Formats: sequence, structure tokens, C-alpha cells
Amino acid sequence: MPELKQLDADHAPAVLAFELANRGYFAASVTDRGDAFFLQFAERFRALLAEQEAGVCAFYLLLAEDGSVLGRFNLYDLADGAADLGYRVAEHASGRGLATATVQELCRLAATRHGLHSLRAATTHANAASQRVLAKAGFVPVGPAAPAALGGKPGTRYQRDLAARQ
Repeated sequence: MPELKQLDADHAPAVLAFELANRGYFAASVTDRGDAFFLQFAERFRALLAEQEAGVCAFYLLLAEDGSVLGRFNLYDLADGAADLGYRVAEHASGRGLATATVQELCRLAATRHGLHSLRAATTHANAASQRVLAKAGFVPVGPAAPAALGGKPGTRYQRDLAARQ
């Protein structure tokens, strides 16, 4: 049974393996992280943990029973009771409802653990799977997304009021 865990230092090797194994798959729908991400992974991972420790972000992993990463689910730019949501799921785990169930669980945690009242998300027009996940998790479209936020691709911004559904 997959388990949602908050990111910690011990997760670094599994996160790197996840990102490497799914790089091509992710690049088809989101901006590629680039070679520098992988060359500087250790420093970037430490920076994520520092941001989480400072309370400006909360990073979660969906872990398989063997400890491998099935997905990453992130709350970032936490401020004034709101945050942005980002997520990515491994290619071999997609299409099974894991993203929807985990986004729904993260919405619950955002309210109860992090004291948030609303979440924002954005996806490209071409990413129909992500649009379905957001809709099933109670997000509603609120306007166009800034192309810079989506690697220059057109997209839609979404929002969810966490008090409305828990």
C-alpha cells in the first residue's frame, strides 16, 4: 500500500532515482529540469530540506512498499494561509488514481497540518491527466496561467478552497 511521507534527508537516493527514471516521461508534459538539476542534485536537495525546515514549503513523497518513489507532491510558497501545489507521478504508476487520491490527502494535510485555507495549481492545456486530477480533487479553473510558470506553455490556473471540502 503506498504511503505519503514528508520529505527527509534519507529520501535523497530514492528521489534522484525517481527523477532519473522518469525524466523523459516528465519532459513530455512539464519543463525538463535540465542537466544542472542532476549535476547539482545534492545541493538542491539540501536546499529543499532547508526551505521545508523554514516553513515556506512542505514536500511529500508517495512511497511504494519497497521505499521507491511513486510520486512527489509539493506545497510551496506557503504564505497567508495559501500555497501552490505541484506534483509528478512515475510513469509506471500513472493512470491508477494515485495522483488524485494523494492530492486529496495532501489537501487534507494542507488544512490540518499546515493551517492552510486555499491551494493554487497550474497545468498546461496539453496535460489532460493533470487537469482531471485537479478537477476530481475539487480544484476549479480561475484563469490563465502565466506561461513563464509552465515553461512558456499556455495553461490554466486552478484553486481550491480547503474549508469547502475536507
